[in-house]
Amino acid sequence: MTARTRQPLPATTLAAVMAYAVLSVAGLVGTWYFNLAYRGTDGTYLEAWFANPASSSAAVDVVVAALVACIFYGVEGRRLGWRRRWLLFIPLTFAVALAFALPLFLMLRELQLAREAPDGQPAPTGRTGHGIRR
Repeated sequence: MTARTRQPLPATTLAAVMAYAVLSVAGLVGTWYFNLAYRGTDGTYLEAWFANPASSSAAVDVVVAALVACIFYGVEGRRLGWRRRWLLFIPLTFAVALAFALPLFLMLRELQLAREAPDGQPAPTGRTGHGIRR
């Protein structure tokens, strides 16, 4: 339901919100299970990221994606009128996990777009600029 109108969320918005919520929880649990299981037998945690070419490839992939996500948080957060709220997602990305923070950000973004949509209309995608403060 949207906060202002108490209208049910459109099915596509609800599906996206639920998918983002499930993926955020999976990202939190999945990453932290392995973070806590790591005992440092292969050197420091960061050294283990670059232990071989396969893990190095995955590490570079995650680091670049995390940096891109941080830029996206700022651009989209300001576009949504979040002032400084978007800044919370930067430490969440690096201290918790990108797999947690990005779906959480997208879920909250989707809910805000749904709140700003005209009653009964699907949330705007952002392509037309409707419902998004610039």
